[in-house]
Amino acid sequence: MDVPAALDEDAFRAFFERHHAELARFAWMLVGERTAAEDIAADAMLAVWRQWDQARRARSQIAYARGIVANLAKTRIRAAVRERRRNTLFWQKPTETADGPDTAAVIDVRAALDRLPLRRRACVVLRHSLGLSERETADALGISVGTVKSQTSKGLADLRRLLGPAPDGPAWAQVTKEVA
Repeated sequence: MDVPAALDEDAFRAFFERHHAELARFAWMLVGERTAAEDIAADAMLAVWRQWDQARRARSQIAYARGIVANLAKTRIRAAVRERRRNTLFWQKPTETADGPDTAAVIDVRAALDRLPLRRRACVVLRHSLGLSERETADALGISVGTVKSQTSKGLADLRRLLGPAPDGPAWAQVTKEVA
């Protein structure tokens, strides 16, 4: 295993401290389970560490890391789907608790996000929860800006349909506060 030179260790440590929490929030928005999100964020940081030279050369190190998180989340979601298919019993996710003034809204938005296809969910989360630009989102997911625009638009339309009137109102605002 190639590891970065000692001089790079400080740079990676600073990157880790600056971005680990954000990557964990992004993973949580994708998979909906805090413990799984922490595992994904940790695995992503390990992958970045192992590929630090390549990550350093990337146009954006955080976009590089977000792409790893998205891929790890996709892998985890696919594994969960396969597990559910193997089991005939209904598999139920642990109940999440959300503190705040409108817990029901947070749960409703979380459930609606879970129903979106992964790419749409990732685009909506990166653009509207983490506040990334279309270019940053495209870089993180390895897709074109046009695809980001299309998937974000379709994802928001799906959320409007699933949540009813004004999904970008108080419910969405509450979720972005919850994960911030």
